[in-house]
Amino acid sequence: MEIIVNLDVMMAIRKVSSKELAKGIGITEANLSLLKRGKVKGVRFETLASICQYLDCQPGDILAFNKTKDA
Repeated sequence: MEIIVNLDVMMAIRKVSSKELAKGIGITEANLSLLKRGKVKGVRFETLASICQYLDCQPGDILAFNKTKDA
């Protein structure tokens, strides 16, 4: 099982750069990069809400659940 992060896809659709989004939601570009690559163990609801507000999207637009992870 895994959570898939599609943040980069939504950013491309909205034509928002990593630098712009990081500045807009108040996190570092390094932390945004880790989040985009799914290299974090968790994300605060406040951060998720800020991303969704900035990108005008829903959490399900950037996060997906995959029951069967290929080994």
